[in-house]
Amino acid sequence: MKNVEISHERSKLIITVDLNREFGRSASGKTTIVTSTEGNQKVGDVYVGLNVYKK
Repeated sequence: MKNVEISHERSKLIITVDLNREFGRSASGKTTIVTSTEGNQKVGDVYVGLNVYKK
């Protein structure tokens, strides 16, 4: 995972992303990647797939 922290407390999923960081251009070159779970990640009993990007 890049630039993302995921945790869960009781019945809440907590996702933390630093919006000031960037990881370069996407494969298409149309957007800039801010964060990615790089596929689905298991967190407790659920799965999370997250991509955050800027135009």
